[in-house]
Amino acid sequence: MITFAICHNGMSRLSRANLKGRESVFAGGPDLYRGDIQAICPPSLEECVAMMEDCCEEAYEAQMLLHSGTQDLRRMNHVLQSQRLFLLVGEETVRKYKADLTDEIEPAINELIELAEQGLKALQKKEALLQTKVDTAQSRTARSTVGAPASQKMQARRLQMLTKQREALEMEVQALEAELVATEH
Repeated sequence: MITFAICHNGMSRLSRANLKGRESVFAGGPDLYRGDIQAICPPSLEECVAMMEDCCEEAYEAQMLLHSGTQDLRRMNHVLQSQRLFLLVGEETVRKYKADLTDEIEPAINELIELAEQGLKALQKKEALLQTKVDTAQSRTARSTVGAPASQKMQARRLQMLTKQREALEMEVQALEAELVATEH
């Protein structure tokens, strides 16, 4: 019994495969297609075994090359079946869509600015009313020097509360003004 050992050192004793075909395959005869002396079987059994081992090595390397080239086939099929398309658009088209978007959004922004201005005016009126109430309360406390100390304490507390409310409203007005300026730009 003869066993063949395949060497995996990457080197083959044959630089090319034995490509001799049957005579019926070739129109002009097989002699036209013989590469060189490798097409002839050597006379000794050891050389035949060595050539067979080389052929087995070549076949194994071809199988590994084929495997490494096709192992990703399932993923590549999925990638090739992708239906996503990309389209490049000219700058003129981008400008047209930008102008259309501006025409669509501009009325809504102008309406919001008007609402903000109306809200600001309402808050300013409210602030003015509160300021007059504070001023009248301060003038009353100044006029009523003759009174009980308990009522003065109560008025002082009310004055502090109104002052805090006024400061809070002033801060709210400043925030609305800043928001209005931001929307104008």
